[in-house]
Amino acid sequence: MLSLDLSFYNWELFTNYILKGLVFSVQLTVIATVGGIVVGTFLALMRLSGKPALVYPATFYVNAMRSVPLVMVILWFFLLIPMLIGRPIGADLSATFTFIAFEAAFFSEIVRAGIQSVPRGQIFAGEALGMTYGQNMRLIVLPQAFRNMIPVFMTQTIILFQDTSLVYAIGAYDLLKGFEIAGKNFGRPIETYILAAATYFVICFSLSKTVRAIQAKVAIIR
Repeated sequence: MLSLDLSFYNWELFTNYILKGLVFSVQLTVIATVGGIVVGTFLALMRLSGKPALVYPATFYVNAMRSVPLVMVILWFFLLIPMLIGRPIGADLSATFTFIAFEAAFFSEIVRAGIQSVPRGQIFAGEALGMTYGQNMRLIVLPQAFRNMIPVFMTQTIILFQDTSLVYAIGAYDLLKGFEIAGKNFGRPIETYILAAATYFVICFSLSKTVRAIQAKVAIIR
């Protein structure tokens, strides 16, 4: 039978190996979520503008990003950006740019669906009051759409946190990398990968429970 030894897993192991990776994974998740929502909102507005000069580039970008594996995009940014600017930018910064660019495509679809879920009558009411397209979106449509999208945003954020483990491809020190290094140093790779899976499960399951609670509150507000 497989003999597992978890005696090496203690607070010192966490502070020396795991904490650094956890901090990076959380930071990357937060930055990519905020940046992805901002860029994704602009992409969604471009696709809904009805102007071909805006619709086609935004549609191409969203479809292209959603059709390519994330790990491949990570490698593209890591290898191509230094070639374009003439100097390396490091694994951490490269991962940040990659995740913002990649997640923007997914958040764009969420925002677009959220905007389209707002009753058209409210948009017509804003136009009747003399509001411009920008004012209508900023004051009437987007506040309602973002409130409806909060649970979906959080669900995508959980997926994003799980995807941060893919930065191993460029050598960034994320949560999984911390467990991997600990496993090699202590000669216990199987135990550390089991603990890594358990850690991801606890974090993501806790966040999913939070999403359900928020979703229930949003449904009551409606």
